[in-house]
Amino acid sequence: MKYLSKLVTVLSTLLLTACPAGNNPGSQPGFEVKFLVGSALDEFCQQAAEKFNQQQPKLESGERFYLSCEGKGSGDVVSEIVSYTQQLQRGILSPDAPKLPSLISVDGEIYHSQMRAQVEQLFPGQNYIPAVTDAPLLANSPMVFMTSTELVEGVSQSNNLYQVLVTAETHQDLDNKSPQIPIRFVHTAPTRSNSGLQTLVAQFAAVSGKKPEELTVADIQQYQTQVQGIQSKITRYGVSTHSLAKDMVKNGYYWASIGSVYESSVIQANTDLPLNASRYQAIYPTETFTSNMRAILPNTPWMNANEIAAAQQVIEYLRSPEVQKIATDLGLRPGVPGVNLGPKFSPEFGVNPDAKYNTLRSPKPEVVNGMLTSWQNLAKKPSQVVLVVDSSGSMSGDKLPAVQNTLRIYIESLGQKDKIALIDFDHEVRPPVMVDNTPEGQNRGFQFINRLNADGGTRLYDAALSAQQWLQRNLNPNAINAVIILTDGEDSDSYLSLEQLRIALERTSFNTETEKQQGIAFFTIGYGKKGEFDPEVLKQIADISGGYYRKGDPQTITQLMSDLQVEF
Repeated sequence: MKYLSKLVTVLSTLLLTACPAGNNPGSQPGFEVKFLVGSALDEFCQQAAEKFNQQQPKLESGERFYLSCEGKGSGDVVSEIVSYTQQLQRGILSPDAPKLPSLISVDGEIYHSQMRAQVEQLFPGQNYIPAVTDAPLLANSPMVFMTSTELVEGVSQSNNLYQVLVTAETHQDLDNKSPQIPIRFVHTAPTRSNSGLQTLVAQFAAVSGKKPEELTVADIQQYQTQVQGIQSKITRYGVSTHSLAKDMVKNGYYWASIGSVYESSVIQANTDLPLNASRYQAIYPTETFTSNMRAILPNTPWMNANEIAAAQQVIEYLRSPEVQKIATDLGLRPGVPGVNLGPKFSPEFGVNPDAKYNTLRSPKPEVVNGMLTSWQNLAKKPSQVVLVVDSSGSMSGDKLPAVQNTLRIYIESLGQKDKIALIDFDHEVRPPVMVDNTPEGQNRGFQFINRLNADGGTRLYDAALSAQQWLQRNLNPNAINAVIILTDGEDSDSYLSLEQLRIALERTSFNTETEKQQGIAFFTIGYGKKGEFDPEVLKQIADISGGYYRKGDPQTITQLMSDLQVEF
C-alpha cells in the first residue's frame, strides 16, 4: 500500500536517529524493558512505570531491570514494529539492538490484527505477534459521540447517527428543536490513530447496514461515497484523541459540534473545564467499538529469556488492583474485574458508568487495508494549506537546512487531493508557490525549497495576513483550509500591528459570526531556542483562529511537521 510504505520509510529514518521517550534509561540500574504503547495508554504507563521502578524490580536470578514507556499513535506503533521486522528480515537490524520494545500495546484490536497480519507476511508461521486473545487486557474505553450539553438531545435522537450524517448539514436536520448551526465533525486520522480507524470502520458498517466482520472489499467500493458524505463535515483530523476532545471544549461547537472519541477523552475534556466553558457529554451508540488496550508480548528474535521473564512481571504488575486504579483515575475502564470505576465515571464528567451497548468486532485485515486506501484516495476531506516559512537572517546555520529537508518530506507526502501554497518571508513577503502531488507541482515545491536563503528581517504579521487573504480569495469550501507559520524570530518589519492582525484573524475564525463560512485555522511553530521568538504571540495567533502552537527545533521539526500534516 502506497501510504503505508511511504509512512514506514519516513518513520524508519526518524527512528534510527530518535532518542526513546518515557523514563530516563540513564538513571535506572539493570536492563530496560521498553513498553511501546498507543497514546491512550501512555499516561497510565508512565505513572505505573514510575511506581514500578521505585520497587527496584529484579528477576529470580537477582538481575535488576526497569520499565520505560514510549507513547505514539497506534498507527505509528504498528508502522514502527513493521519497520523493525522488515529491517530484521533484511539484516539491517540486529536482534540485540537496544531500541527494540519488550512489550507492545495499541489502543484497539483492529490495529492489533493489522500488526499481526503485516508481520506474519514477513515471517509466515512464526507467530511473532500473538493473537488478540493471547494478550492480557490492561484497560479499555468505548468509542462515543462527544457533544456539548446544548446539542445532546438532537444528536442522541438517531440510532444510526452516521447514516444521518451522510446528508445532514445542520443540527436542525437531526432534530427540529436543535439550533440551526452547521454540523462540524472531528475524529483522528485513521492512518495514525486507533480511534480514527475505529471511527472509519464504524462509518462503513453504519452506512452498509452490515457488521464490520461481514464487510468485504467489494463493499468498500459500494459505500465509500456515503462515507465521503460524512467526511465532508470534518473540521480537522488529529493525531491524539484526547487533544482533539480538549480542542472541542476550547474552540466551541461552531468549531466542532460532534466528535468521535474515547469515553476517557470526554472525562479528560470535562476535567478542569475553563471558566464559562460548556460541559460536554458522551453519547453511547447502540453498537460501538470497545477500545481494548492489551499487553502484547512479542515472540520475536529480539526477545531473550530474561526480557520475557521481566515483561511477564510487568504485565502482572499492571493488572494488579492498585495499579488498575491509575487507569480508572485517568478515565479508562479497568482491564481486570473487581476494580471500582471511581468518581470520574459520573454525569458530572459527562459519562454513564452503566452504559449499555453492543461491542463491534474487527473486520478482516484486507478489508481494513481497503478502507484506509479508500479514505486516502476518495473519502478523506481534501486540504488547502498555506505554509508560511521564515527565511530571515536568523535562520542561518543548521536551522534552514533542517526546514528544507522537512518541507521536502511534507511535499512528497501530499495526498492526491491536497494542495499547499508556499510563502517565504524575511523583510519581504513573497508571492505563493502552488504545490500538489503531481510531478509538476512537486517540482515547483522543490524549486521553492532550493531558493530559500537566510537573510533579512522578519515581517511575521504581514506574512500571516498575506496567507489569510490568499485563502480568502481562493477558499475551497469543500476542503480544510488552514495556515501553518514557521518562524524563529519576533516581528521586526511589519506594517501591521499584532492587534490589527488579531482583528483580521477573528473575521475568519470559527465563531457565531462566521457560522456559514469555512473557518481558517492558524497553526504556529516557534522554531529555535528559547528567547529567539515570542511563544505568547504565536500562541495568541493560533488560539484566535482555532489552531494551536508548538515549539520545534532542527532535531524535532520533521516529526512535528509530520504530525501537523495529519491534521489535514
